[in-house]
Amino acid sequence: MKKKLLLHVCCCPCSIYVYRTLSLDYEVTCYFYNPNIHSAKEYLFRRQELERTAADLGWDVVYADYQMEEWFRRVKGHEKDPERGERCSICFNMRLENTFQYARDNGFEIVTTSLSVSPYKATRQINTEGELLAEKYSVAFLPENFKKQNGFNKAKAMAIEQGVKHQDYCGCVYSQVEKKQREQRKRS
Repeated sequence: MKKKLLLHVCCCPCSIYVYRTLSLDYEVTCYFYNPNIHSAKEYLFRRQELERTAADLGWDVVYADYQMEEWFRRVKGHEKDPERGERCSICFNMRLENTFQYARDNGFEIVTTSLSVSPYKATRQINTEGELLAEKYSVAFLPENFKKQNGFNKAKAMAIEQGVKHQDYCGCVYSQVEKKQREQRKRS
């Protein structure tokens, strides 16, 4: 019998590869909790892409409340932090803590996240938050680096194959601004 794993899903394109990989060994349920996604229109787009794909592929998904105001409250004072800075740790902690609470309250044995498939995210930073929360909630954490073995490109190819629209920034307003600044520097 496979163990019950709750997979925090950051977005649909990143999650297809991660879900397929994990489902070989676990009974996977997806958990969509991403209060960092800005704007509300973008949040809705990402949620709808996941809903459509999950229905097509037969995934079980839990959709948590969208708490953007709480996210802004928590990252206040970290607006200028770079990608992979303290703001990201705060964000990972908030998203994973909500996931762990749900896992504990609903009989899941293990938690992990699709966040580590992104080349823009520091796997060690994500896994550190997960391991601390595993201790706090007495639910195991699967520390993974899904970008290894070309995971990001595999995820991207699977998303294209599935017809999933890919967003063009990681999610928060600050990552969106950083992306625009990088693009401007390239054009200059």
